[in-house]
Amino acid sequence: MYYSDFKGLKLSKLGFGTMRLPLMEDGKTIDSAQTEEMVKYALDHGVNYFDTAYPYHEGKSELVVGEALSKYPRESFYLADKFPGHQVMSTYDPAGVFEDQLKKCKVDYFDFYLLHNVNEYCEEVYKDKRWGIIDYFLEQKKLGRIRHLGFSSHAGLEMLGEFIDYCHGEMEFCQIQLNYLDWTLQDAEKKVALLNEKNVPIWVMEPVRGGKLAKPGEKAEQMLKEKVCPKCTPAALAFRWLQAVPGVTVVLSGMSDLEQMKQNIETFDQPAPLDEKQFTGMLEVAEVFKDSVPCTACRYCCEGCPMQLDIPTLISVYNEVRIAPHFNARMRVDAMPEDKRPTACIGCGQCSQICPQKIDIPSVMQDLADRLSKIRSWAEICAEREAAAKALAAKEKGE
Repeated sequence: MYYSDFKGLKLSKLGFGTMRLPLMEDGKTIDSAQTEEMVKYALDHGVNYFDTAYPYHEGKSELVVGEALSKYPRESFYLADKFPGHQVMSTYDPAGVFEDQLKKCKVDYFDFYLLHNVNEYCEEVYKDKRWGIIDYFLEQKKLGRIRHLGFSSHAGLEMLGEFIDYCHGEMEFCQIQLNYLDWTLQDAEKKVALLNEKNVPIWVMEPVRGGKLAKPGEKAEQMLKEKVCPKCTPAALAFRWLQAVPGVTVVLSGMSDLEQMKQNIETFDQPAPLDEKQFTGMLEVAEVFKDSVPCTACRYCCEGCPMQLDIPTLISVYNEVRIAPHFNARMRVDAMPEDKRPTACIGCGQCSQICPQKIDIPSVMQDLADRLSKIRSWAEICAEREAAAKALAAKEKGE
């Protein structure tokens, strides 16, 4: 295992993300025994960074990870947790959540703590003085109960920069979705440039896009062999691509079994970043995944739109949901005023007439609206989780 330097700490370049822990046959219960085996193997082979979060595995990830790590000296690992300000709630209690997390994880402090998924949909929750979320966690840092404070984000470039500036340098690191597919699909290249410019170290989530880049399909795999490396696995290449991205400190992988962990640790045994030609070759392979609307964001379409829609942004969401429908894409649109969403398009066609790429924009807006309507909203997901938690609590009390 090789390491990154972060404020005097040696962090394993590969971190163990615990959002996708191994499950029992019922497909819901975490396999605690296998998880403990994986934690042991990770520590024995140099992995020292472990990442969990309040909602992972419906609140059970913290318990299982905390129990597994409690068998080892506290100074032998770094543990990260997150505050769920992105969840839709009637009230937010940072102190109550934090105390619960410490108890569940069986620790007195967190080495790293993050504001979870700061984005356009929930940015105001984190800033709201009623809840005092940021101030509370800054105070916990002063008390030594948090060693390093940062945030994770799926936000767009503009909001990402605004939030960093709002926090006046208090956010020590930022965790973003970064891989060779999202380099252009989610503007990750520009986000990396922004974070490097602001001297904010980068933590990587979704390095293989939930497994999609580990099994990219026959055509993509053949291209990877021809353009990049004939003997490397697709997953190893995805990780090595990240090793060539400036500013990357920790790469989190949500490993679901011991074999995945062994393969990933082998990849991170020593630095092996791709060279410039290989790096570019990976981006060419990324195009195989895309069946994208060829918007260049020239914004000619916006000038004549009677509804003043941000058409390039909506098209970028459209390109993303065509590849992988996910509530994060819907959250980006739900954060917009209703009269700026794709449903507001009146189909006048002025945009298409001026588009240099000849895109049928009204059809794209209609299809985007249809696709988003089939993705559950984040509010619905949170309501279901809250109802399930209340039902479980009532059951445990025998009500």
